[in-house]
Amino acid sequence: MTAGLYRALETKQQQHYAAITSPAQAGALLRSIDAYHGHPFVTAALRVAPLVFVRPGELRTAEWEEIDLDAAEWRIPGAKMKMGVEHIVPLADQAVAVLRDLHRITGAGRYVFPSIRTGSRPMSDNTVNAALRGMGYSKDVMTGHGFRAMARTMLDEVLGERVDLIEHQLAHQVKDVNGRAYNRTAHLPARREMMQRWADYLYKLRTSTLETK
Repeated sequence: MTAGLYRALETKQQQHYAAITSPAQAGALLRSIDAYHGHPFVTAALRVAPLVFVRPGELRTAEWEEIDLDAAEWRIPGAKMKMGVEHIVPLADQAVAVLRDLHRITGAGRYVFPSIRTGSRPMSDNTVNAALRGMGYSKDVMTGHGFRAMARTMLDEVLGERVDLIEHQLAHQVKDVNGRAYNRTAHLPARREMMQRWADYLYKLRTSTLETK
């Protein structure tokens, strides 16, 4: 994928889902998440979302049987994925820490982020967006889906990560020079390293004093 096509796709996506994509504003958002005192399931979802940048439906329906905390890996079944193919999400140390804490609360059940009303269902599709609204972020500024655009933009433009690795991690179809789609394990070691660099970068943003732009 060329850089021009990549940015065109990025712009199209942002037209549908509002997202924060500047480092200073991202840092402010992360500090707001840290200061959020809502339900523990919701708090955990907010903290994990920027670290994994999966689609909101994939996040809220995550099941403990899909996650191996010791291997620091989340395997989302193809049935839950837009492209119908199993997706592997390497978990950075920061994501594992949040999930280990949450496992003490929800680990006996099926869902990682259960409904706050009943553990037999996953969190509702509007919960994260409602939390963002409660934190003062309107639907025109940030959405649950916006964590994907935030990661896509800053991984490319700020951290200079390889576009193909970013696209793989976004679970977009990436093809080789012969036009064949890569499988789910493509470049997994490199993606693990990228995800940890991303998590470390978010930590720096959260603790920085940059002025919001």
